[in-house]
Amino acid sequence: MTRRTHHPVLRVCAAAVLLSVAGLASAQSKTELVVYTALEADQIKAYEAAFEKANPTIDLVFVRDSTGIMTAKLLAEKANPRADVVWGLAASSMAVFDKEGMLMPYAPKGMSNIKANMRDGKAEPTWVGMNVFASAMCFNTVEAGKKNMPQPKSWADLTNAAYKGAITMPHPASSGTGYLMVAAWLQMMGEQKGWAYMDALHQNVGVYTHSGSKPCTLAGSGEYPVGLSFEYRANKLKTDGAPINVVLPSEGLGWELEATGIMKTTRNVAAAKALADWAATREASELYAKNFAIVAFQGVQPKLEHIPANIDTMLAKNDFAWSATNRERILAEWSKRYEAKAEKR
Repeated sequence: MTRRTHHPVLRVCAAAVLLSVAGLASAQSKTELVVYTALEADQIKAYEAAFEKANPTIDLVFVRDSTGIMTAKLLAEKANPRADVVWGLAASSMAVFDKEGMLMPYAPKGMSNIKANMRDGKAEPTWVGMNVFASAMCFNTVEAGKKNMPQPKSWADLTNAAYKGAITMPHPASSGTGYLMVAAWLQMMGEQKGWAYMDALHQNVGVYTHSGSKPCTLAGSGEYPVGLSFEYRANKLKTDGAPINVVLPSEGLGWELEATGIMKTTRNVAAAKALADWAATREASELYAKNFAIVAFQGVQPKLEHIPANIDTMLAKNDFAWSATNRERILAEWSKRYEAKAEKR
């Protein structure tokens, strides 16, 4: 009788094939979810890791750019959408998508824990807020000291001739941070005085950047003593050692909500709802709270080292519907007046 033998190399090869097939099957069983976002690049990694740990059968594929660019991209793709979910985009942009019929109504699990003023008001909302981002000034004390430049306390101070060429702010068509400032000025001052204020401010602006974070980064490096940005970037730069003071203007802060919404055309409905559910959890808000001073989940209290705990009392009145409805008109007028100083792409 012939005795069969099993060669060890063959056994190893067979095991490797089985493992490879199992790995391929596992990869194929995962749902790939395309997420459009304006989240900061240094925030996405932590959010993505936490979500995928809680939802191991879903892989997130991020497409990221500034708010204005992502908003334009989504509108341009309306007839043939690529995104499954929008996670981390301004509520005023979400309101535009809702008006265009692009979003799927969905009430995430645990929505009762989300502050009522931080979500779409419908019983089945098309978007749910994550956190507030609010305008802030980054003031480089070293560079300003060399020029004997006073630290501003208000928006009005920025029209002082002492700041000629020393200010940088985000372009409102590219950046949600830029647009929330412009919308706030027009609402706080009224349109006539608001445009007059921006005319005066323009005389002192060196460049309008296409990123909401960049003005603060430029202030931190000393290229421009004053950078108009938002509180997350201001707090992080100062915490990391940049020679800046964080200034919250006395008249009130422009602000926006970052929000989550599901595209009506997604073919991955279950996975999209899983992301919307997770984005509205305490766990998610505790991650948002590491970056922002106000989050949507009730009872989560952020503590940012260089941002006062009462920042919520400093927020200017903001009508999201007005901001969304008037966005194109405002941006056209802004561009007509100030585009000459826009950063080259």
